[in-house]
Amino acid sequence: MTLHRKLMLATAFAALAAGAGSAFAQDVTLTIESWRTDDLTVWQDTLIPAFEAANPGIKVVFSPTAPTEYNAALNSKLDGGTAGDLITCRPFDASLDLFKAGRLAPLNDLPGMANFSDVAKSAWTTDDGATTFCVPMAAVIHGYIYNKDAFEQLGIEEPKTEAEFFAALDKIKADGTYIPLAMGTNDQWEAATMGYNNIGPNYWKGEEGRLALIAGTQKLTDEQWVAPYRQLAKWKDYLGDGFEAQTYSDSQNLFTLGRAAIYPAGSWEISGFNANATFGMGAFPPPVQNAGDTCYISDHTDIGIGMNAKTPHPGEARKFLDWVASAEFAGLFANALPGFFALSSAPVTLEDPLAQEFLSWRGECESTIRSTYAILSRGTPNLENDTWNASVQVIKGAETPEDAGARLQAGLDSWYKPGAM
Repeated sequence: MTLHRKLMLATAFAALAAGAGSAFAQDVTLTIESWRTDDLTVWQDTLIPAFEAANPGIKVVFSPTAPTEYNAALNSKLDGGTAGDLITCRPFDASLDLFKAGRLAPLNDLPGMANFSDVAKSAWTTDDGATTFCVPMAAVIHGYIYNKDAFEQLGIEEPKTEAEFFAALDKIKADGTYIPLAMGTNDQWEAATMGYNNIGPNYWKGEEGRLALIAGTQKLTDEQWVAPYRQLAKWKDYLGDGFEAQTYSDSQNLFTLGRAAIYPAGSWEISGFNANATFGMGAFPPPVQNAGDTCYISDHTDIGIGMNAKTPHPGEARKFLDWVASAEFAGLFANALPGFFALSSAPVTLEDPLAQEFLSWRGECESTIRSTYAILSRGTPNLENDTWNASVQVIKGAETPEDAGARLQAGLDSWYKPGAM
């Protein structure tokens, strides 16, 4: 072989190698860490293909860990430098701790962040409001799901005010065919989550009251925080016999079997109820105290996604996060998981009519998050857990609304000093 031919071949191989290297460099794989093992097929079949189709050269792998193991497994991976590029974020303190430790990158300058309200970002923003470190993905909304057949049979319209709500409950109880409200107190959390924090925002005016409680300018002994317990105390007469021993799953079954007319709900019930109920369902938001009052809904932040601060592919990771903040993602995600609503301000039309009804309340009411989740449950006694118990005791009649408020405030005062967290 002549020297000239050897040089030509060497040049050709070098060109091929350079081309292969260039192609390889463009083919980046991003890995998503998550605790949502039940979402695997949604990511694999719907979300990831949509992103990859619009972003050739970026591949995405969804790699979930069992929910109970996620926090420990993620921290271990982060310590060892083996964590994925994208980190699915639990709301509030767990993710805030990761950011404070330098594990999550700040995302204030991500263009898509403009698509989210301060409420939507609240679960993944520092206490001072200065830095957001995860893109909000989804929230769950609270209200009531009802049996349309029962309402039609009894001539009941969706209640708009508390007076109409209790008139409906009285009518259902007097008829005797259905249990008016499908909720028990055995598991405790329902009484606070679907009870107190469902109806409460209409009293404490959503974010106005929640932020005032954190600031210390309002107390749990104030009228707007005690009044929801007064309404809860009235629920006892409508929960049916044996509600004290009734579990969460018991309540679900009572409703889907057609034995109860109204279910104090979180929107996460939609898929299960669609699969198990044989009757038509509707939904209405928590009734206001008086006609014409501004309505407030618990539109609670549930899941977000952030960037591993040490990812070797920050540009590609940010491109993915910006897509998660888009209207396209909002529509795909919300329709793939009815009842888990995208937090983007972009309008989304849902295929599921019950989910669309819940979502429509965002255009009618002011959104807030559960009052105990940010900052106020970091100490002992834990305000969230104490609110479970107080809600149960008030419903049972074992504690007055005033005593419940005083007990909760005393517990909070024992460790929380506004502005010191």
